[in-house]
Formats: sequence, structure tokens, C-alpha cells
Amino acid sequence: MKRPMKTSQIIIIGIVCGLLIFATLFAGCTSSPSVQPVTPAVSTTAVPATPSPTTLPTPQAVSTTIAPVVIATTSTPVPAYTSSEGNVVAFTAASLKGVSPKLAADFEKMYPGHHVVFNLDGTQALRTQVMNGAYADVFISASNAYTTELTKGGYFVDGTVKPLTSNYVIVILPANNPAKIQSLADLAKPGLKIAIGDKSVPVGTATNAAIGNLAKSTYNQDWNASVMKNVVTFETSEPGVATKVALGEVDAGFVYESTYTAAPQGTYVALTIPKTDNYLQTYTIGIMKQSTSKGAASDFETFMLSAVGQQDLRDYGFRPIS
Repeated sequence: MKRPMKTSQIIIIGIVCGLLIFATLFAGCTSSPSVQPVTPAVSTTAVPATPSPTTLPTPQAVSTTIAPVVIATTSTPVPAYTSSEGNVVAFTAASLKGVSPKLAADFEKMYPGHHVVFNLDGTQALRTQVMNGAYADVFISASNAYTTELTKGGYFVDGTVKPLTSNYVIVILPANNPAKIQSLADLAKPGLKIAIGDKSVPVGTATNAAIGNLAKSTYNQDWNASVMKNVVTFETSEPGVATKVALGEVDAGFVYESTYTAAPQGTYVALTIPKTDNYLQTYTIGIMKQSTSKGAASDFETFMLSAVGQQDLRDYGFRPIS
């Protein structure tokens, strides 16, 4: 027969049980592995955020909020020229860049009240601009191929396309000639850097023809291959070749005689190519059918073919039509 528990024992047991129950409840509230500490929410509307180097968004976050950059896929965007009576927009082969200010001044003297704006670019680019809808009153081309293409497309006023001037190819070197090039034969020396026009550019066509002619008449195909191996850039405009040479980025470049003549004295050293091996580039001028200023456009063409216009071209290294 069991003895009844004393009062003190009952009190102790009660205290122990109470502690056990409290400990169990406390552990259940604080040590659950599935519950994360709660961070008080910050209102984004009531309190403006203050920029801080530690709170700037990451590059990844920026890329999801900034609109993507649109990259142009053509180098011949449509220029924003508009028609105006008395004004002439002349899409002009880039090799006339040097003489264009003189032509503009003399044209405006001959025809007071008229004004000409030159859009200077590679002829292949000008062709593309016109086909893309660009406005032009006059087109001056350094390539008969592109003139023929536009003529067949019906872009010119009938009977207005005429021969304008001509140009030979020449080799230019930086003024200090760091590569010590003394002759056309030296263009085949290993390690040289040469710039030429791309084959789509009229000066590129002329350059390739001249190099091929020189290989046949004076040098050989090994020379031809070595020269072409030294070509490090194919420019999309003739002035682009000249710029590479002037900056000393290349040792030599093939350009038109007019570019060498128009440059300030001391800019380049030149190597001439014999006429028998050279390529004579013929330029043409024509009035665009879309022109809304055909009277002024006709006056400009008349000026370009006049004694004054032709003399301006000769002064800057162009040759008359033979």
C-alpha cells in the first residue's frame, strides 16, 4: 500500500511540469527552421528613396529597365534635305570634297539668288540614299555603273546626264614617310600597311585596275599579291583613305589625284602611276526627275560644264573629259 505524497513533493512536481511545458512552448516559437526572420516592410510611396552607392541597382537590373539601343544597319541613311526654289541639293561623289566650297562660291556668283548644298559621300552610298527616297536635285557620280543603274531606274530627267570631268589614281604617303617608300615597287615590302577603297566604291575599282595593270606591265603577280596582302583597310569613301594616310594610320593609300592636289601643301608625299597603267575615272552629272527646283538644277549643271566650273575642277586636280 502506497503512502500518500507529501505536500512539498506535490509542489516540486508541479513546478517541474510547469517548467517543462514552458520550455516546450518557448522552443516551438523561436527555433523552427522553416521560419525566417521578418524584416519590417518599407513604404515606397510615403517615403521617397534616397540614392546611395550601396543601393544602386546592379547592371543586370538596369538592363531590364532601360530601352534597348537601336543600332543602324546601314551607313547610308536618308538625308533630311528638302526642296526650295533657287536652292540646289547636289548629291556629289566624295572626291569632290576639296573643290566643293570653290564651286559653291562661283556658282552663286554666276547665278545670284541661287544656293547649292553638297551631300558628299561615296557614289554607292549616294545611289542607295536616292533609292531609299532621299531628295536631290542633281546627282554627280564617280562611276558610270551607278549612273547607268539610276538611268535605267528612271531617276534622271531625260537627256540631262552628261560627262563632267575625270580623275586618275595616285599613291599618297604620310608627309614624313615613316616606311621609307621610294617607289611603287616598295609597296610590296612585307609589313607595310596600305589603305584602298572597297571594291564597291569607284576609287576601289580604279585602284584594283591600276594595281593589276602595273603587275602585268612592270612588275608581276607576286608583286600584286604582296601589295594586296599589305592592305589593312578597305574604305567606303575615297576621303576615308586619305584620312588614314594623313593620320599616319597606314603607310600608303590609293586616292584620286584631285585629293592630293586639294590637300594643304606638306600633307602628303605622292607616287604617280603611269597613265598607260592608270585607270581614268569618268564623272557624270544629271538632273533628278524628282527635283522641284529644276530651273536652278539646270543652272547648276550649266555652271559645272561652263569654263568657270571646269577651271575650278582643273585647279583641284581633276582632268577634262578627253
